[in-house]
Amino acid sequence: MPKPDEQELVKDLYKVLKINDRKLWTIPAANLYPHQWLWDSCFIAIGLRHLDVDRAKTELTSLLRGQWSNGMLPHIILTLGSRDKEVERGYLNPYSPHDVATSGLTQPPMLAEAVVQIGKKLRSAERRTWYAQMYPHLLSYHRWLYHDRDPHNEGLVLLLHPYESGLDNTPPWISEMRKHSMPWWVSAIESLHLDGLVNLFRRDTKQVPPGQRMSNVEAAAYWAVLRRIRRKAYNSEAILSRSLFSVEDLAFNCIFIRANECLEQIAKAIGKELPADLGQRIKKSREALDQLWDDQHSEYFSRSFVSHKLIEEPSIATLLPLYSGAISKERAQHLVNMLKKRRTFGASWPVPSVPLNSSYFDAHKYWQGPTWVNTNWLIIEGLKRYGFNEEAAALRDRTVEMVAKSGPYEYFSPLDGSPAGAENFSWTAALTIDLLKS
Repeated sequence: MPKPDEQELVKDLYKVLKINDRKLWTIPAANLYPHQWLWDSCFIAIGLRHLDVDRAKTELTSLLRGQWSNGMLPHIILTLGSRDKEVERGYLNPYSPHDVATSGLTQPPMLAEAVVQIGKKLRSAERRTWYAQMYPHLLSYHRWLYHDRDPHNEGLVLLLHPYESGLDNTPPWISEMRKHSMPWWVSAIESLHLDGLVNLFRRDTKQVPPGQRMSNVEAAAYWAVLRRIRRKAYNSEAILSRSLFSVEDLAFNCIFIRANECLEQIAKAIGKELPADLGQRIKKSREALDQLWDDQHSEYFSRSFVSHKLIEEPSIATLLPLYSGAISKERAQHLVNMLKKRRTFGASWPVPSVPLNSSYFDAHKYWQGPTWVNTNWLIIEGLKRYGFNEEAAALRDRTVEMVAKSGPYEYFSPLDGSPAGAENFSWTAALTIDLLKS
C-alpha cells in the first residue's frame, strides 16, 4: 500500500470528530454510543489539541460536570432525557451530581495524561493556568481511587465491574466472572442454548454484527453484575463485603501509575505539593506493580482482589507496564521481545487485544482479538519512554497505515487489517491525528 497523504488523512479524520461533536463533548460514534465516555473524551482531546486546543480543553472540562462530590469520575455522562438513566442509576449514590445523570462506575484514569498533553501545546503562563484549573479535580479523583479502591493500602486499586477496565470482555475478566460470578439463570440460558433471546434487549447488536461484540452470555452476566452493584447503590464498602468478583486490573493500574506521575508534574508546575499521604501511596503503587509479575510465565497478569491469586489469562494488558514507566529496562526489553513474537502479539497489523495463540482469539470479536488504536497508542508511548524508538516508529506507521486503509473504525482485524465495530469512531480518528502530528 502506498504511503498515505498525511495532510489529507488528517483532514478526513478531523471531519469525523466534527460529525461526532456535541459542542461541549464528543460522542464515540453515532447511534451505538450516544453519550460521553470518560477515557474516550481523554483520547479525543489528545488528538484535538493539534487542531483546536481550546476545543480540546473543553472536551476535558466537560467531564468535570459529572464528577461526584467524593471525587469519583463516572465512566458515562448520559445525554439529557436518555432512558439509559434507569439502566445506570448513578443517582442511587448520595455523592452523585443532582443536575447531571451519570453511571456509577469509573474508567481508566487517562485524564491527567490528557491534561499534560494539552499543556504541551500551551505557552508557559497559559499552561500553568490550565493546570491550576484542572488540578483540584484530578487531586480529588486520584485520592478517591486510593480511598475507595485500595482499602488495604496495597498500592493497587481494584475494579468492581469489567466495564471499569475499558477492556470489557478481555479473557482475564471473562475467566474470573465464570469462576465466581455466573448467576444460575445465565448458566441456564447458556446450557439450554437460549442466549439468542438476549439479543432482544441489546442495542449494540442492532448496530454491529453480533459476532463482532461480546457474546450474549457475557452480556447477560455483565448485566447481572451491574444489577448487584446497583442494589448496593455503588457503595464500594457494601459491595466488597459480599463480593467474590473484584479485580486488581493490570491495565487500569498501569494507566493509574502513569496518571500519578502526570499529577505530580502538574502540581510541580503550579507550585503545589501533593498531600504527604498521597505521595506515599503513589510511591507504593510503582513498587506494587511488581506483584503482578509471574515468574513461571514471565508475564504480567491481573489479580483477584479476593483470593490475591494472579489471573493467568494473557491479554494486551501484559504489555502496558511499558506505558506505566514503573518497570526495569530489562523487564521492558522482555515485553518488547513478546511484542515481536509471531505466535503471540506479532501480528501482521498492530498489536491484538489478546495473543494470537490464545484460546479466546477471534480477529473481529470486540476485546478478544481485534486491534484497537487506543491500546496501541499506549504501547507506542511506552516504547518511546524506554528508548525503543525504532519499534515505536514501526508500530506508529503500521497503525496509521491500517486506519488509512480501512477508515477510522472502532477496531480492526490484526490478521488482515479489515475493520469492525462502529464506523467513524472518534478515538481512532483523534489518536491517529496525534500519531501523525506528534
